[in-house]
Amino acid sequence: MKAYKLVKNGKPTEAFQLEEKPTPEPGAGEVLIQSEGFGLNFADVMARLGIYKDCPSLPTVIGYENVGHIKALGEGVEGLKVGQRVLAFTRFGGYADHILTPAMGVTPIPEDLSIGEATALATQYMTAYYAVEECLNLHEGDYALVHAAAGGVGTALIQILKNKGVTIFGTAGSPDKLNYLKDLGVDYPINYREKDYLEEIKKLGFERKIDATFNPIGGDYVKKDYALLNAGGAVVIFGASKMTEARGNPFKMIKLLFGFGFWSPIKFVTSSKSLIGLNMLRIADFKPTTFQRCLKGVVSLVEQGVIKPTVGKEFDHTQLADAHTYLESRKSIGKVAV
Repeated sequence: MKAYKLVKNGKPTEAFQLEEKPTPEPGAGEVLIQSEGFGLNFADVMARLGIYKDCPSLPTVIGYENVGHIKALGEGVEGLKVGQRVLAFTRFGGYADHILTPAMGVTPIPEDLSIGEATALATQYMTAYYAVEECLNLHEGDYALVHAAAGGVGTALIQILKNKGVTIFGTAGSPDKLNYLKDLGVDYPINYREKDYLEEIKKLGFERKIDATFNPIGGDYVKKDYALLNAGGAVVIFGASKMTEARGNPFKMIKLLFGFGFWSPIKFVTSSKSLIGLNMLRIADFKPTTFQRCLKGVVSLVEQGVIKPTVGKEFDHTQLADAHTYLESRKSIGKVAV
């Protein structure tokens, strides 16, 4: 089998090396899949830059999600069969033409679902699904703020929230992305490069009326989000993309960490507000039943027509460096796949 190893941190043109290695055999409870393609996530960019804590020691194969056909099943695997087209969540190891993963992270998908659409359902749509369906209980008439709303998770959040009748504020950084948000049904698109989103929402009259914010950015955005919350509201934090801006600069990194704020449980109690941290790797590790429920849930929503992933761009595997550059540029809309 062939796999792209992350051999050094830094530029995408220098970070990856294509290697040949033995194709593994599935053990008990495992599934071997011949991969058609894999998805990219911003965590991949952070791993390449050396600022993603969960990334294994180098050299390693990164990647969270693949789509392909089952080549072999390990002992005890039920409900799946050889030759079946599936979506698989991988705990790293995804940048390869064959992957080995536990059966609980695998679910059948339609043959006509594109690689980009299918891979979007794993990390990005599952993150959104877990955030909305497991962490919160939003209803029609509630208000939500989605950051990086034109990205993969942002797109997923918007589609799931609109299905619930939630009014949405969405941030993005270009006119094209704002138009994309309007087409998705975002009620209040905000260009964060031109306006302070906190002040803009205040001007619109929604200060302390937001019921949930979804934040993959971190830093002072967390404190600003918290200031917008209604009683009973929550900030869901599922990333810290601002770390890429502070990489290599200790003063910026300190400023970023202080920007998150210092929190006391008393503050949460007196205001009846909360901060929720979300890492789907931890859910996969410690709550496999919940993880599988979410995986099947997003596939069901696709089949019902409730959600439809947007594919920003698909690259050939020989263009892996270009794919990383494109995702890191923050110009992408929707899912980037290889």
